[in-house]
Amino acid sequence: MIVDTPLSFDEVTRRLRNERGDASIPGIIALAKEARTESEYIGEITKCYVGRSGFMLFGEIDHGGWLTAFGIKRRTVRLILGNPLIAKAMIRNDVTAGLFAAVELLVTEYEDRKETNPVYVRPSSLIVVGENGPLRQVANALDTKFGALVTSATAV
Repeated sequence: MIVDTPLSFDEVTRRLRNERGDASIPGIIALAKEARTESEYIGEITKCYVGRSGFMLFGEIDHGGWLTAFGIKRRTVRLILGNPLIAKAMIRNDVTAGLFAAVELLVTEYEDRKETNPVYVRPSSLIVVGENGPLRQVANALDTKFGALVTSATAV
């Protein structure tokens, strides 16, 4: 999906930052080891890591930072977002869904530095391989949730 917005790169990334939490993979694993019950783990993940959008940042790659060495002067950042509570619902239906359980968004500034161009792949198009109704249902819900996050970051 390609989303063009007249909003600046700074505004789009600020909105995304406000809507998502920050994750630490070692922290998420440590919580799993410390939790006595599934509901305790869910509560701690939600309290510590999940943002208003239901997503947390797992990783960020600043492509714009290294592209300047090649004369490309456009800010562009790749965000890896997810939520282990959503991922477990998918992986429970098909372990191969773990390959794409985290979703990605590329936020790029236009050359005019006024507008921004977020791009992402609809998660369900990657997650569901073959016929799997329960997985399709969870993946479609992820499409909706992720689309809402992108819309909240790009709407004028």
